[in-house]
Amino acid sequence: MDARLDYSADATAGKAFKYLMSAGRAIKESPLPATTQELVSLRVSQINGCAVCIDMHTKEAAAAGETSVRLNLVAAWREATVFTGAERAALELAEEGTRVADAAGGVGDDVWARAAEHYAGEQLTALVMLVSFMNTANRLNIITRQPATGGYQPGRFH
Repeated sequence: MDARLDYSADATAGKAFKYLMSAGRAIKESPLPATTQELVSLRVSQINGCAVCIDMHTKEAAAAGETSVRLNLVAAWREATVFTGAERAALELAEEGTRVADAAGGVGDDVWARAAEHYAGEQLTALVMLVSFMNTANRLNIITRQPATGGYQPGRFH
């Protein structure tokens, strides 16, 4: 599969990506734990079917110390016992924040309350921003059919 657009060859994309990547760095540098960020990024990308981001965030998570067992269970996190309460709340918020069309009311109050039990202030803000950021990145890649070659190297975008 060939990409429909080459973002690096387009001036408008270059300008927009500069700001998008800056937002991504700000989220990455937030107090939200790195492993939580990668688990959430991976789950959002799984839901959206973004192979490029699945490749990237699986490798980034492993580089951050995540285990293959937990990475393999992210797609079935509700039935898995390997995630903390905080991680489960983050994954639940990520799912409802990604499936807004499926969950007619958006993120439910109960889901928000569970996330707020574990994350406050900057961490909660970073979690919300991360879910939104990943949905944007996924959609850019999916619309333009960016191929996943499997060649992503951790740290490439830091």
